[in-house]
Amino acid sequence: MEKLETRIRNHDREIEKMCNFHYQGFVDSITELLKVRGEAQKLKNQVTDTNRKLQHEGKELVIAMEELKQCRLQQRNISATVDKLMLCLPVLEMYSKLRDQMKTKRHYPALKTLEHLEHTYLPQVSHYRFCKVMVDNIPKLREEIKDVSMSDLKDFLESIRKHSDKIGETAMKQAQQQRNLDNIILQQPRIGSKRKPKKDAYTIFDTETGSTSPKSEQDSGILDVEDEEDDEEVPGAQDLVDFSPVYRCLHIYSVLGARETFENYYRKQRRKQARLVLQPPSNMHETLDGYRKYFNQIVGFFVVEDHILHTTQGLVNRAYIDELWEMALSKTIAALRTHSSYCSDPNLVLDLKNLIVLFADTLQVYGFPVNQLFDMLLEIRDQYSETLLKKWSGIFRNILDSDNYSPIPVTSEEIYKKVVGQFPFQDTELEKQPFPKKFPFSEFVPKVYNQIKEFIYACLKFSEDLHLSSTEVDDMIRKSTNLLLTRTLSSSLQNVIKRKNIGLTELVQIIINTTHLEKSCKYLEEFITNITNVLPETVHTTKLYGTTTFKDARHAAEEEIYTNLNQKIDQFLQLADYDWMTGDLGNKASDYLVDLIAFLRSTFAVFTHLPGKVAQTACMSACKHLATSLMQLLLEAEVRQLTLGALQQFNLDVRECEQFARSGPVPGFQEDTLQLAFIDLRQLLDLFLQWDWSTYLADYGQPTCKYLRVNPVTALTLLEKMKDTSRKNNMFAQFRKNERDKQKLIDTVAKQLRGLISSHHS
Repeated sequence: MEKLETRIRNHDREIEKMCNFHYQGFVDSITELLKVRGEAQKLKNQVTDTNRKLQHEGKELVIAMEELKQCRLQQRNISATVDKLMLCLPVLEMYSKLRDQMKTKRHYPALKTLEHLEHTYLPQVSHYRFCKVMVDNIPKLREEIKDVSMSDLKDFLESIRKHSDKIGETAMKQAQQQRNLDNIILQQPRIGSKRKPKKDAYTIFDTETGSTSPKSEQDSGILDVEDEEDDEEVPGAQDLVDFSPVYRCLHIYSVLGARETFENYYRKQRRKQARLVLQPPSNMHETLDGYRKYFNQIVGFFVVEDHILHTTQGLVNRAYIDELWEMALSKTIAALRTHSSYCSDPNLVLDLKNLIVLFADTLQVYGFPVNQLFDMLLEIRDQYSETLLKKWSGIFRNILDSDNYSPIPVTSEEIYKKVVGQFPFQDTELEKQPFPKKFPFSEFVPKVYNQIKEFIYACLKFSEDLHLSSTEVDDMIRKSTNLLLTRTLSSSLQNVIKRKNIGLTELVQIIINTTHLEKSCKYLEEFITNITNVLPETVHTTKLYGTTTFKDARHAAEEEIYTNLNQKIDQFLQLADYDWMTGDLGNKASDYLVDLIAFLRSTFAVFTHLPGKVAQTACMSACKHLATSLMQLLLEAEVRQLTLGALQQFNLDVRECEQFARSGPVPGFQEDTLQLAFIDLRQLLDLFLQWDWSTYLADYGQPTCKYLRVNPVTALTLLEKMKDTSRKNNMFAQFRKNERDKQKLIDTVAKQLRGLISSHHS
């Protein structure tokens, strides 16, 4: 510290020395400075005054300069603003255009605008806040476009689902027109003519695949088409449909990178619609319109899918279409099998077949395989045959029930030609006869013949357009006709023949009718040959069984005649009222037998048109039955006693029968063939009335025996009845002289008869 203080004092002395050395100069400087201050003050006052004057004088200039400065600043700002607006205006214009396109539902152009906006314009002005808002909205706009286009697609799918029957109806009309045109061409001379090629069904569309935007901006889905008259051209099925919603949605999803999502959605929805379309209504089988609407919807569905297949790249593919078609084919065939089985009207079945053929032809035009449908039609053909058989069963029943079973009377040449035109009948003798005359058959013959032809025509109608060979058609017609003859017509004839109230006249007429129908079978063969062009000599040609049918019916009628005759004879025999204890000798046949013979004569007179053997068999059967019944009447157990007078009366009745047999009620018998029916009765009665027991007993067992047909059991039964009468009533007045001998003789004869019987049995 001492040194420091010493140091300080040293410096202070040096400072003092220095100050003292420069002091005069300092004083001089101060003096000069004071002078300068005065001058400076003056200068300051002058400057201040000059500045005041300058400020006063430059005030307006400063204001002008300030204004100029502001103008220059504004000009610079305006220029910068214009430059920025020139960058922003295209963005705003594009955005405005985008909003307009969204409002007008022009979604595909809106998507293109959005792409330009995002990639071209917005990057140039990305630092502006409104641009950031736009950038943030772009994903939302994309989703909005995506949702709206999907909504339009849903509306389109719903619309075509509702209108698929109209689309299908139009397609089937086109196919019908094409088929009619082909038929006309086939009927005309084929000079360089070929089948018209399939119409390019897709030239009527704007195929938008690969284009930047669809032409149509409307999402109606189905265009309105007025109903056309039959003679006007039917529009193409695809003319009815606006496919732009599908194309737009496909393009939009493709641009958005979601094509696979769209394809999956579209296919899924169409599969659902296919299942709905293929579900038939429960009452479809009731009317043809039900089937037609069902087919129209299916055709409409596949026409749309076929068009989508050919006008888009990969939205649907052939495998997807084939899968849908296989499902549709199986469900359709199952539905048709089920519903067609309920149908009992052959006309409806025929209309259904024509509708199925048109359905198959329509889809075949679009490339779908339809062989299974034609195979199913062959199944429906069998059902059609069954419904035809049921219908014709009623027709035959009405014809047979309404027939009068009398020969057809002809009063003029016109009527004669009309009947001959309906039924192939030739008889030169009948032609030569003058009018009025009669055909041998009744009205049911030409009616049945014509109905058989109508049945053949009905079978032929079903075979049309089934792509069958003429041999197959011929075979089908012949088999169906055989069923008609052997089952339906045969059953109808059998029912008539077996009716309780049928008379002999009707049975005789039935035999005559079936004879003529049997002869007409060869004409039916020719008829089938003419319409199928298949010669009967062909190896696999089926033969008609009409001859067998009519023969069976005739044999049944013959048997019924025999049975009916026997029943009539039994009815007459029930009127027989013999007095087996009478002693009076009658001189004429019983009344009931006279009436019976008269009935038989009148009956056999009707048999003149019958085949000879039938009439002879009927007559022989009646005589045998009459003889058997008379024998049973004589020997029945209730008749315990009888007299010779009763036997004489019975003999008169048998003589009446023999007289009838000799009179030849039916021509063709040889000599006394018919009388042989009564030979048993005749020999038995002769034996008793002539009391020729010695001859009988002596010659018994020999071929030349006079009473060869008399059975000892029968003779013993009758003898026992007479023996009892002889003992109790003593009615053998003519043998009264030798009464005791007679009684012994009866006992002896009875004993010998018993011996014959016992020896015969042993």
